[in-house]
Amino acid sequence: MVGTSLALGLTVCTLVAVATFGIWHTRRDDGSTDDFLTARNSVGRRRTTATLVASVMGVWILLSAPEAGAGFGIAAVVGYGIGEAVPMLAYSKVGPRVRELLPEGHSLTEYAAARYGTAMYGFVVLVSALYMFVFVAAELTGIAGALSLVAGVPQWQTALLVGGFVLLYTGYGGLRATIVTDTVQAVLVAPLLAVVVGGVVLALGGPADVYAGVAAADPTLLDPTNLAGLQFGLALSFAIFGAEMVNQTWWQRIYAARDSDTVAGGFRNATVLNGLIVMVAAALGIVAVGHSAVVTDVTSAAYNADVAFFVLVESAFGEVTLLAVVLLALLLVVSSVDSLFSALASLVTADLPRLLADPDDRTLRLGARLLTLAVAVAAIYVSLRARSVLRLFFFADLLGAAVAVPLLYGLYSRRLTGTGALAASLAGLAVGLAFFPDFRGVLVAVPLVGDLLPAADPLYLRAFGGAVVVSTLVTVVAARLSAPTFDFDRLADAGTVAMADGGDDPERAD
Repeated sequence: MVGTSLALGLTVCTLVAVATFGIWHTRRDDGSTDDFLTARNSVGRRRTTATLVASVMGVWILLSAPEAGAGFGIAAVVGYGIGEAVPMLAYSKVGPRVRELLPEGHSLTEYAAARYGTAMYGFVVLVSALYMFVFVAAELTGIAGALSLVAGVPQWQTALLVGGFVLLYTGYGGLRATIVTDTVQAVLVAPLLAVVVGGVVLALGGPADVYAGVAAADPTLLDPTNLAGLQFGLALSFAIFGAEMVNQTWWQRIYAARDSDTVAGGFRNATVLNGLIVMVAAALGIVAVGHSAVVTDVTSAAYNADVAFFVLVESAFGEVTLLAVVLLALLLVVSSVDSLFSALASLVTADLPRLLADPDDRTLRLGARLLTLAVAVAAIYVSLRARSVLRLFFFADLLGAAVAVPLLYGLYSRRLTGTGALAASLAGLAVGLAFFPDFRGVLVAVPLVGDLLPAADPLYLRAFGGAVVVSTLVTVVAARLSAPTFDFDRLADAGTVAMADGGDDPERAD
């Protein structure tokens, strides 16, 4: 095992370098709340692409993506890649539409309030905040577990260091600090990841030997028609699509980009890059099964598919190289956690005027920083209880799968009301929960409901797929049955109105 002191020292040096860079490059910003939250119209296509790639490349791509590949094979690899690519492609169309309808907006919750009213707004706040909070906690859990595995670093120390340093520069520079560090991280991380992957393949004897090793260990992993793999891969596609469409991280980038063409181009680039990166990472899980001591039986006490990537690297290169890879993972964590901190701050701060009487700019910025601090502390605490985080992550994905289509449908349909959107979201959530395997004991214990529940789907396809399909169908029906017509011009002042006085309730106009 690598020395704990060495690992901690390298971790601190890496975090200090990133924080210093972020603070130094934002020291002359204009100091407005709008700039702090959105960095409005300031980022070109290359940097937009870089921040979209870096924000996705959290440590989860070295943990859950290889775990999916190790457990379900090539079909899950493809499913994961498609799951990450489709939301980016969707945003290349949705992003320009958002800028057109809400040119002064800040967050998806502003849009939800202006378009659908109080009830749907509250539900969207809950879903988006829960998803991003769990994402932060899961990222901290992942890197803390990796450093504990490699160098015996106590998990609380890693979580505290990462959360503290990221909080330092995001609290100072806001989204601009996040984007400038993302750019550097994307430039560093993508080539480093490619070098690691290439090195693994060469160390194992080349592509032919890699294939032969997997085929000898478990040939079903290489079968693209493996039914279990197909189901799980498709479930991942539904889950990731829903979750990413309610991720405030991407809504911030919509406004940070220089113009609508930059938004569309940046997200199209990210469609290809993010899909490929995730597929490569997931494929390493398959390689790990064939060339290292990876146990994929979830009922076994020796189960370690969740760290298959690190097991593979250690078996191919040894402990010193493994520590270098963990530092790569540290950069991945920072690139996603800083985006999530900024997104969570903007999600609520943009809505503070609904709760406070005419707050000034200083109050709003202070609110953003205090909220980020509270989120960081809570995420560090939750990250030390990894099992609950993983189960909560799936539940957060389910919420996103249920609300994504009803939320976005209102960008294009004048007929959908807030009541219809909320009904569609709740219907999708009900169907998803009916097949959801986690928290099953709680659901079965509900009087009357427990006896009516169908069998849970351990591969999650009926849960996530059912949530998306049912919410979509109910959304379409609700819009067709609705007589009122929403005036899209009412969205134009959503951001400025929210900052001024909280705006009106569109349900009264429907």
